[in-house]
Formats: sequence, structure tokens, C-alpha cells
Amino acid sequence: MSLVTFQGSPVETKGALPAVGQAAPDFTLVKADLGEVTLAELKGKRVILNIFPSVDTGTCATSVRKFNEKASSLDNTQVICVSADLPFAAARFCGAEGIENVVTGSTFRSSFGDDYGVTFVSAPLAGLMSRSVVVIDTDGKVIHTEQVAETTEEPDYEAAIAVL
Repeated sequence: MSLVTFQGSPVETKGALPAVGQAAPDFTLVKADLGEVTLAELKGKRVILNIFPSVDTGTCATSVRKFNEKASSLDNTQVICVSADLPFAAARFCGAEGIENVVTGSTFRSSFGDDYGVTFVSAPLAGLMSRSVVVIDTDGKVIHTEQVAETTEEPDYEAAIAVL
């Protein structure tokens, strides 16, 4: 288990992020159009996983906006914004915000949170994802991870981009 905080209170996650240098666990996430996206189909691309509790919070929405902005200038790179939000919420948010450079991926019918060690297991966020970033190279290996210590704070965008 990993321990982070939410508004200063401790919150545990199930497991830990995959280690840098190891193969990234495969995943299947549900996109806004209800189709699926898998890591296997992205082989040969660099992948940034922007993982967060819910797009309906200010910090989470900001991370989607910032990664959307940064993604427009990244070659051969797919940014996937991962949360437990239903695909309909992600579609609504991206449509209203003009978000076009990232893919949203819902964990609602997958084991992603457990496989990546980011599922909160203690209240009040139990079942949601811990704010984290995982960067995967073209061969499917993890080259950067960050689990944000305080869930209400933003990830280090520049560190994630720098490894690419």
C-alpha cells in the first residue's frame, strides 16, 4: 500500500505504482465514445497516463486542460486521462472545454486501479484513483512515475514531459 493525503488526512491506495524500467501493465479503459483503448494497441507510441479521482473537481479538470495543451506539441505521444468517471461525464467535460488532444479512459469496467496500484482503499475517496502520472515508452516500459503526495495538488507536468 501507498499512503498519500487528501486535504491533509491520510488515504491509502491498493499497491504501488509500477516501477520505472518494468513493463507497464496492460489495461483496457472505456473512452468517451464507449469504445475501448488498450495499452497493447498503443505499442510504438509514447503514452502519458494522467490519473486522477474525478474530472468534476478543480484540480483534476486543470490537469486534463494542461495535459491537453501539452499534448498538442508532443510527437508520437498519446495522453490518456484516467479516472473512475463514467464516459458520459468525460465526454461532457471535454466537449464543453474544447479538449481534443487527449483521450479519456474510464476505469468503470476494468482492473486498472488495482493493476497500477492507484485505487484508494480508505474513505472518503475509496474506489477512486489516486492522482498519479505514469509515462510509458514506445516499447511499453515505464520511464516515469509520480504519485502526488497531496491529492488536491497538481502533478509535476514538466517532469513527465522531460522524460520524453
